[in-house]
Amino acid sequence: QVQLVESGGGLEQPGGSLKLSCAASGFAFSNYGLGWYHQAPGKERELVTFITSSGGKVNYVDSVKGRFTISRDNGKNMVYLQMNSLKPEDTGVYYCNTIPRLPGADYWGQGTQVTVSS
Repeated sequence: QVQLVESGGGLEQPGGSLKLSCAASGFAFSNYGLGWYHQAPGKERELVTFITSSGGKVNYVDSVKGRFTISRDNGKNMVYLQMNSLKPEDTGVYYCNTIPRLPGADYWGQGTQVTVSS
């Protein structure tokens, strides 16, 4: 059924870059906006950026604005997060999900771990 598979995380130094990917299946991908969520250690999951279904509009929380860029490829059912100028506070697990949320169940992938440390 619905699958959301995040990848691309890893260990990076402060100031470095990573590009995360999310492969989606089991629903009409192009009908939904998509967001990236960040869950810092010991904290609740937080939406940090989203992109509309057509890719025409994006939004970012202030803490990542100017550093992160969300994009999508509707032909490949993929959404990406380019992360630049990484800070230790960016450390945590990153998840993608639809906006609005899919009906019927609380679908989440496994997430991908990002660690920013010197």
